[in-house]
Amino acid sequence: MAPSTSAAAVSSVQKEDLNHLKFPSEEVLTGTEAIEKRRKNLEQAVVLGNTYKGKTKIVFEDGAGIKQVETHIWGLTDKRVILKQGIVIPIHRIHEVKL
Repeated sequence: MAPSTSAAAVSSVQKEDLNHLKFPSEEVLTGTEAIEKRRKNLEQAVVLGNTYKGKTKIVFEDGAGIKQVETHIWGLTDKRVILKQGIVIPIHRIHEVKL
């Protein structure tokens, strides 16, 4: 089960600060169902960002703890979420995508 992503445990970061974070190589979710749900939500977030210019909250974990960023998702690869200005977040470090 994923760690709690309650508001008290999550710190907000700016998109521009993401390039300075270190991301471990371990997957943060357990179970194929949770991983598939994350992928589906990310795909919906790409449509939201590109078609409607809507922002998405991404709850993720770097080497220091759980954080969140609210931003447009412009693209998606097998391994990364692509934000504006070429900023990326590894998909395996994302706990939750809030549309």
